[in-house]
Amino acid sequence: MNAVAAAEAPSVADFARTFRHIQAEIHKVIVGHEQAVEELLSALFAGGHVLIEGVPGTGKTTLVKTLGLALNLNFNRIQFTVDLMPADITGTRVILSGQDGRREFSFQPGPVFCHILLGDEINRATPKTQSALLECMAELQVTVSGISHTLKPPYFVMATLNPIEMEGTYPLPEAQLDRFLLKVRLEYPDETELVRIVTNTTGPEDAGVEPVFAAAEAAERIEALKRLVREVMVAQPIEHYAARMVRATQPSGSRYVGQQHHGVRVDAVDRYVSFGASPRGAQALIMSAKVRALLDGRANVAYEDIDQVAPAALQHRVMLNYAAHSDGIDAAHIVERVIQAVRPTRA
Repeated sequence: MNAVAAAEAPSVADFARTFRHIQAEIHKVIVGHEQAVEELLSALFAGGHVLIEGVPGTGKTTLVKTLGLALNLNFNRIQFTVDLMPADITGTRVILSGQDGRREFSFQPGPVFCHILLGDEINRATPKTQSALLECMAELQVTVSGISHTLKPPYFVMATLNPIEMEGTYPLPEAQLDRFLLKVRLEYPDETELVRIVTNTTGPEDAGVEPVFAAAEAAERIEALKRLVREVMVAQPIEHYAARMVRATQPSGSRYVGQQHHGVRVDAVDRYVSFGASPRGAQALIMSAKVRALLDGRANVAYEDIDQVAPAALQHRVMLNYAAHSDGIDAAHIVERVIQAVRPTRA
């Protein structure tokens, strides 16, 4: 692509074509997980971050590494451990000696200074270190010794959770969970997929991932596609639909939504939810739905787009009470009940 074409604003067709091209390159390495890959890319182009949950060996780290190769962006990985300190990831000031013998402080950037960051097993780090990512994710900057250092866009954080090893872990606080646009689940592969994984990874050659963008234009192209997502139109009834869905995740009588609920009441929410989705949940619904609309060749969001993205956008924002854990109810069940209850209220 020449420089003139690269400078032109992408069209709806350009977005869908580029999105599917990236998907195809990722699936040269990643077997299955079609929905997870689509959700991952949706979060990227919506300008958010992703929390990835899956049992060991399902390809969490490989997925993120392959994404970096396909996008031709620099990629760093942090293995979170209990002894990891905030300065280990953000960077710190060190004393350097110049040729004239004078010493001065110099900032040495940490691994967060990249385009794509993988925070592996983020729940193994202490809350102090976990929170060091908040400023990076929300404000695209790092502040060390009172001086702010800017992170260059695009900036995409993917944090992984291992759901089966809880010993020595620190659950992410609600405020940090809310910073992730979507929560993506990597399911265990079926027999056919497992055979393909073995075939692809034990042969003489690995599948080669070809970059979709040239290195010099990758960041600019991705930012242009992200701007296109924001230009997708959302009718007022759709916005109200997303708002009703988010409010329906709050139990009736919750002190966080005032004296009266003023929304759709869901019995499962009243019984099992202690705290529902925040306003960021509504933003996640709309932004993810805009990506879905573009993939369908539309410049406007439909009700069905909201329904499709709701599970990934809301599950990690619904805080369950003891009754839910006792009865074996998870957040996915609650969100499905909310969708079913709110759907008849469409204008």
